[in-house]
Amino acid sequence: MMNFCKKFNEQWQFIAGDHPLFSAAELAVAEQVDLPHTAVELDYNYFDETSYQRPFSYQKTLFWQPEFDGKQVWLQFDGAMADAKVYVNGQFVTGHRDGYTPFDVLLTPHLLRGENQITVVIDGSENPEIAPFGGQIDYLTYAGIYRHVWLKTTDDLRIKNVQAIADHVLADEKSLNVAVFLEQVAAGDHQGELVAQLTTQEGDVVATHSQAISGSISRVEFSLSNLTGIRLWDVDNPALYQLNVSIGGTNFSHQFSTRVGFRQAEFTADGFLLNGRKLKLRGINRHQSYPYVGYAMGDHAQKADADLIKNEFKFNLVRTSHYPQAPAFLDRCDELGLLVFEEIPGWQHIGDELWQRGAIDNIRAMIERDWNHPSIILWGVRINESRDCDDFYTQTNQLAHALDPNRQTGGVRCHANSTLLEDVYTMNDFVLNGGEVALRKPQQVTGLDHQVPYMVTEFNGHMFPTKRFDCEERQHEHVLRHLRVLDACYAAPNIAGCIAWCLFDYNTHKDFGSGDRICYHGISDMFRLPKFAAYAYKSQCDVADEPVMQPVTFWARGERCECLILPLIILTNCDEVEFKFGDYPTKRLKPAVEQFPHLPHAPIIIDDSIISPEEFGEWGMKWNTVELRGFHDGKLVSELKMPANPIATTLRVKADNQRLPANEKAATRVTIEALDQEGNLLPFLDDIIQVSVTGPAKVIGPEQLVLKGGAVGVWLEAGK
Repeated sequence: MMNFCKKFNEQWQFIAGDHPLFSAAELAVAEQVDLPHTAVELDYNYFDETSYQRPFSYQKTLFWQPEFDGKQVWLQFDGAMADAKVYVNGQFVTGHRDGYTPFDVLLTPHLLRGENQITVVIDGSENPEIAPFGGQIDYLTYAGIYRHVWLKTTDDLRIKNVQAIADHVLADEKSLNVAVFLEQVAAGDHQGELVAQLTTQEGDVVATHSQAISGSISRVEFSLSNLTGIRLWDVDNPALYQLNVSIGGTNFSHQFSTRVGFRQAEFTADGFLLNGRKLKLRGINRHQSYPYVGYAMGDHAQKADADLIKNEFKFNLVRTSHYPQAPAFLDRCDELGLLVFEEIPGWQHIGDELWQRGAIDNIRAMIERDWNHPSIILWGVRINESRDCDDFYTQTNQLAHALDPNRQTGGVRCHANSTLLEDVYTMNDFVLNGGEVALRKPQQVTGLDHQVPYMVTEFNGHMFPTKRFDCEERQHEHVLRHLRVLDACYAAPNIAGCIAWCLFDYNTHKDFGSGDRICYHGISDMFRLPKFAAYAYKSQCDVADEPVMQPVTFWARGERCECLILPLIILTNCDEVEFKFGDYPTKRLKPAVEQFPHLPHAPIIIDDSIISPEEFGEWGMKWNTVELRGFHDGKLVSELKMPANPIATTLRVKADNQRLPANEKAATRVTIEALDQEGNLLPFLDDIIQVSVTGPAKVIGPEQLVLKGGAVGVWLEAGK
């Protein structure tokens, strides 16, 4: 009988408290839920985060199936926050003390040939014995079984994992070094054969390998060599291949499939090289949280974030701050060619020896889960912004290199002259605070007498928190700060790149943020709706990719102090913009390359040397419509009109996905924007929006919303 692996997400019974086996009374009041699930849905802001910091219990009936006969039966949990204990029929089986990595549970010895109760007790308390807890952390760790659970069967000998490392990547003939990790669950005669096949995504066979195996072997290594015609995985052309490994004998069989890519990634003292080509890393930090449901968002929404980062905001790297993130998100990064810096859970605090052993276990779990993702170019093996702890970090680096000799390590710190135990000095550089220096020179930070691989992993963020609906002057300064760091990064050939803090505003503890449980550090809001600063990055893409022209203004005389309009920033990748104000002569404007000489695409900045106060008009004079026309190589590529008298005209409703699969808790973001007669956002329209759904779907969160700065978002979840 064939083995299977299928989702085990539907029809769990859920109740607050620690209940290894539900009583009849507890079942009577339990809520039926599907996974992914958050234990407590939170308000958008001004909530009490301690509401989920307690135990909760999930229970599901598993009936014995004929397919279980002669098999080993497993559950795989992709993520349960934060301290999970699994029971079968009230008997404790195993626990897992990390909310971000997967774990397997062998059910076979505990199952009855009939009805079985599978119970998972998760404790959302911030247990100081478990990373990232022990200090104060500037993000929330929402309790719940918030990723998939899988029910699967294997024979007594199974493939536990497969690691594939591309070699000789830049040569005409490439290799793929493969390690297959076998696990003998029960004794028996396990003489058989291992077969590996490498194929294109279209199914064309590239290479095969076979060899005899026995149950006494726990690791099989071989190389698929002399591979020709292999396409490289790159940020522009992320070619992927499928590696299928199977084992079989008279009484066992098992299959394991993984995607792989052929690429060479190297951080050097002179910058970052991808496939031997120098690439400046333009990155963004991402939390995996969403309004209302926290971490418990399905694969579609996870993938949509990757699309937003790469396709909408035009970054080429994302840092998974500050923990391993959803497999679906990383899968999409592989498909898009979005580079990833992945790190272990933690924020500033280092605990005792028990805590540190747990953190080391997290490194092993993270790397073993994700080592085949070609998008991942760096392992973060240091607790974010922690102080030096050489003994601890010597161990973390040694383990990372032993598990994966193919990738370098980094360790994010925020203090200078830190001991460099990693391969790359990764630094949160917040030196820019309205002064003249945007980024420090690497050797000024490292304190070393020589150059080393160096990357800036955070900047801005809490130094200048900005809401999407803040006044124009603050948004103007917010944009300038991002532009200045970005320009300084491009100016420094030995800085591999810079990763901005952060992708979107996020919920946090009472100890941080604006008092409403939100840190407004993002280049977009919690609904992923962009602030002006997002266009500082988007405008760095080529016009052939997408023409960009975004004025940093609400276009009103009287919004800024003293009723000033200038200086006016236009974020664009056009090489010339026509500016037409009312009936005055058209101005042809060039990018401010003197002010931002190193950016791929400097913004256009209009000041009173370009348009005089008399021409532009002063307080008390008529206000005019402005028309902008962007040109590239002499061709018109973009047009924009901002009316002098904007009127609420259109409510634009747009979904990230047009179709969703049923029965998967798949969700898509829907944005709702109030627009004027020319299609511009109305930033001060804060009307109430009522959302209703007809058909097999539901709104995540409240159905009555308020436009925030003229726009709001909602996630729509498909049902049965």
